[in-house]
Amino acid sequence: MRIGSFGWPGWGGAARATGCAATVLIAVVGCTTVTDGSPGADMAIAPAYRASVSASVSASVATSSIRESRRQQQLTTQAVVKVCESFVTSSKEAVDRVNDFVAAYNRGGDTSGAEQPAIDALTHSADAVEGDSNGPLSQQLRQALNAYDDAARDVANAIRAHSGIDQFNQRVNQLNDAKGEAVKRCRASL
Repeated sequence: MRIGSFGWPGWGGAARATGCAATVLIAVVGCTTVTDGSPGADMAIAPAYRASVSASVSASVATSSIRESRRQQQLTTQAVVKVCESFVTSSKEAVDRVNDFVAAYNRGGDTSGAEQPAIDALTHSADAVEGDSNGPLSQQLRQALNAYDDAARDVANAIRAHSGIDQFNQRVNQLNDAKGEAVKRCRASL
């Protein structure tokens, strides 16, 4: 058992509490002062004050608007970069696999080993671009990417269905046109 400074248990805590209470009372009593006068606004400076407040609010609104505009622009830039990188990377792989398929066809018609890789690459590219197209993109870029998605899926379907060479070439030409337009729109958007 610990003995306080006065020899009895608990007396030290009681003394400290009493000292704190006395200090607070002194502070409160010492800070209360009554002043004479009547409350009222200085009407001579009121218009200047209103103008100052109005200017401050206008500046704050303008600053907030600029900040929000910059934030929206950053979001758009990030969305464009993401979808265009996905498009460029995946479309290159798709075109390479389609070229492998065409090379196999030109070597004698046995395309069995090249069909599925081409179909998979085209489908993957279309899925990747479609999945990354949800951000804030321009209407022109979105349309170009959608056209590429459709064309890639059409070529994959033509390979899967063993379409005739004329139909296949028509689909490949559409894919090349759509890819070229999407590249152009990506460059214009960055």
